Amino acid sequence: MSGRISARIPKSWILLACIGLLALNLRGPFVAVAPVVGPMQAELAFSPVMLGLLTSIPVLCFSLAAPLASLAARKFGAEFAVTLTILGVLAGVLVRSAGGPVLVVAGTVLIGLAITVGNIAAPLIIRRDFAPRRQGTAMGIYTAALNIGSFLTSVVTAPLADLAGWRFALGSVAVLAVAAIIVWTLAVGPRSAFLASAEDGGDTTLPPVSGTGWTTAGLTAGFAGQAFSYYGVTAWLPSYLHDELGMSVTGAGAASSIFQILAIVGGLGVPFAAKFMSTTAVAVTVGALWTAVPAGLLLAPQLWWLWSICGGIAQGGGITVIFIAIIRLARDQASAGRMSATVQGLGYCFAAVAPPLMGFVHDASGSWTPALLLVLVSVLTFFVSTTLAVRRVPKGR
Repeated sequence: MSGRISARIPKSWILLACIGLLALNLRGPFVAVAPVVGPMQAELAFSPVMLGLLTSIPVLCFSLAAPLASLAARKFGAEFAVTLTILGVLAGVLVRSAGGPVLVVAGTVLIGLAITVGNIAAPLIIRRDFAPRRQGTAMGIYTAALNIGSFLTSVVTAPLADLAGWRFALGSVAVLAVAAIIVWTLAVGPRSAFLASAEDGGDTTLPPVSGTGWTTAGLTAGFAGQAFSYYGVTAWLPSYLHDELGMSVTGAGAASSIFQILAIVGGLGVPFAAKFMSTTAVAVTVGALWTAVPAGLLLAPQLWWLWSICGGIAQGGGITVIFIAIIRLARDQASAGRMSATVQGLGYCFAAVAPPLMGFVHDASGSWTPALLLVLVSVLTFFVSTTLAVRRVPKGR
């Protein structure tokens, strides 16, 4: 590589701003579909299955394209990979909002592939260009921004659609991509942003960690439990609140937003807590909060707001714990990319099946209890696997 970002940026907050802007683009573009499914279905004559695919396709890309994304980050360099991510999201958003059914699907696939590259590249940037003592904070900001992007997009898409139509509403997400590419180019320079440069994977500044294969397996199982729980609860919590507590559709949707916005607390809270607690203790705390969600909804559904708060903190904190473990355990950039691709690639497989599987179980049983038991098994998988895996995170890294 031609040099590290940190050598070209006078203040680390500029790089933090870049990470935050990038993260705003990594979830919002596909979350934006949910508020406008009605108008889209009316105009494009999409079946309910096809509408479901518009939110499932990106998650499938996260899984299936993760190895290729890791390879791209190594071959082209992390800076160029971030550029590909932002430009890919921008192109996908514009294509999706500009044409008929074929272009809508094509744009969605392009968005999914671009975000997959960003999912891999962002932790590599954080690992390489932040001092170990600041990596947790940077990862927390990244995770918080992921959820801020999702929340803001969910809030503004429907009103924009009412004012100017669903195409304008979906296309408006491009504003975030334009802002990100401008700031990114200014931060790293046009040459690094737009010219590929193979990543130097030979920075063997850390001694090998014993049992890395088992640790990767544990983190993968933990990420799978985290992802299954997050996407399952996100998809079905509004329906649960409507069916079990009699909330209106609008009220249930607004109530479930607590689960999304509280992730900011988890993302930022984990690095702060890690200053005073061991990584294992942090993982145990996050796992306990996650477990409270299905257990609480089963035993005391009237306290849904409390379980939503616990779940929001847990889902933001859970992904942060896992990514911090990856960047601290990896010996060099190449191994960090491979570990991240393995964890995310396999983990997102489970995320993709969570909404349809929970919906099938609910329909087949006529009750939410079996579906919540699925979530309970999933969060316990996260709890146990992640806690065991992060024990290998060396102190002081």
